[in-house]
Amino acid sequence: MARVTVEDCILQIPNRFDLVMAAAQRARDISAGSQLTVDRDNDKNPVVALREIADQTVESEVLKESLIKGLQKHVEVDEPEDDDLERLIGAEGLGGAVGLDGRLAEGETLDEDAASSLGMQVEQEDEKAAGGFEDVDDGTLSDED
Repeated sequence: MARVTVEDCILQIPNRFDLVMAAAQRARDISAGSQLTVDRDNDKNPVVALREIADQTVESEVLKESLIKGLQKHVEVDEPEDDDLERLIGAEGLGGAVGLDGRLAEGETLDEDAASSLGMQVEQEDEKAAGGFEDVDDGTLSDED
């Protein structure tokens, strides 16, 4: 085909607006490095895109989908609601104030039941015997100096 006319392409995509949008998207794809499905013959990208549409070497549905994706400015991600997040991480049954990221608020601790439900081991040994620390007051510290 020496020249591409609208009549050649309108048989493939009946709506002229859709034809223009599809050809423009295909021309952008070609500019971005997409493989040509027809010989270039020293034609520019919009003409090559119209020739591909007229020869049915590209699928119009694929062009429509890539056009839609290219025009989307904001892709909506389906994120769970706050209530769903709390239920997923089990924040309600934990004995401490757990945030949405699963961490305890500053100064909060878990009770034994909550810790064991999370798979944590709670040691019941005497802290002094285990080599732990004990709370002392200032008077005890000054006596040791």
